[in-house]
Amino acid sequence: MNVSNARRLLGALLFVPPLVAAVAIAAGLPPALELPKPKLDSAATLVSALKARKSAREFSPAPLPLQALSDLLWAADGMNRDDGRRTAPSAKNWQEIDVYAVLRDGAYVYDAKAHALRGVVAGDLRAATGVQDFVAAAPLNLVYVADFSRMSGASSGDRDLYAAADAAFVSQNVYLWCAASGLSTVVRGSVDRPALAKALGLRPDQRILLAQTVGMPK
Repeated sequence: MNVSNARRLLGALLFVPPLVAAVAIAAGLPPALELPKPKLDSAATLVSALKARKSAREFSPAPLPLQALSDLLWAADGMNRDDGRRTAPSAKNWQEIDVYAVLRDGAYVYDAKAHALRGVVAGDLRAATGVQDFVAAAPLNLVYVADFSRMSGASSGDRDLYAAADAAFVSQNVYLWCAASGLSTVVRGSVDRPALAKALGLRPDQRILLAQTVGMPK
């Protein structure tokens, strides 16, 4: 392990209990990240966020603070009610959209119930999340994955339509939160889906719909 990798690993270990980290390392996964409680006291209004909403394609390479990552993921598709429902609407409450967070040190999936990131694949997969040059250097790429196994009773046509709409709702939540908090973002459809699905270890009944880059303005 080189010095830079060792430093990144040490940084990840600071967020998790030693036993959890040891198990993750043994399995070849990045350690889980227990996120701080989201801070929901933004002074921004909905109107101001709508006025500021835009797409950006230049990002600072600086990593997002853990608190900013926590707030962003809660806004994207976090639990906002005691019954487990989310900030983004979901057809028949299937909650079929998983939000994958691809960071420099690994790929994670957001666990809304625990408000945590669960390790999926170790290593830097950012470049695999899109075809544009900026995705490899931006600190965070979100990948919206539909799990069709949760959409019981849906025809193939309805399944595709509902999943696409639900992913778009999550993406718009991210856009508005970024606009309200001074972050830059852009949603992207240009993704080599088969290659990324293989890299993330997705099943045949999971489909990548969209990706979205997030970071500080350059």
